[in-house]
Amino acid sequence: MRFAADALVVVHFAFVLFVVLGGLLSLRWPRIAWLHLPCAGWGALVEFAGLRCPLTTWEHALRGVDAEAGFVARLLTPLLYPDLAWPGVLSPTVRFALGSGVVLVNVAVYGWAFTRRRRRGPPKP
Repeated sequence: MRFAADALVVVHFAFVLFVVLGGLLSLRWPRIAWLHLPCAGWGALVEFAGLRCPLTTWEHALRGVDAEAGFVARLLTPLLYPDLAWPGVLSPTVRFALGSGVVLVNVAVYGWAFTRRRRRGPPKP
C-alpha cells in the first residue's frame, strides 16, 4: 500500500501543478483549456471553501494510520499538506490567498492568450 500511497502523492502534486500552471500549456495546445479550466476551478473552490480534496482522503486511507511514508512522499507531503508540517499555517486568510493566486495566475495567462490570438486574426486553413 505504501507504493500506491506514494504514487498517489505524486499524482496529486502533478494535479496541483496543473491547476496552477496548466494555463501555460494551453498557450501551446489550446484544446487543453477544456480540461484545465474545470481543474483550476476545482482547485480554487477547494481553497476558497476549505474543502478537503478527495485525493487527500484517498492518500490518507491508502497510507493508513501507522504506515510510514516513502521517500517521494516525504519530499512532497509538506508541499501538499503544509498544515501537517507546520500546524496552523493554513488559516482562512492563507487559503483565500492560495485560491486567489490560482484565479489570478490563470486569468492572466488566459487573458494574455486571448489578446494574442485576437492580434493574429482568424486561423488560416
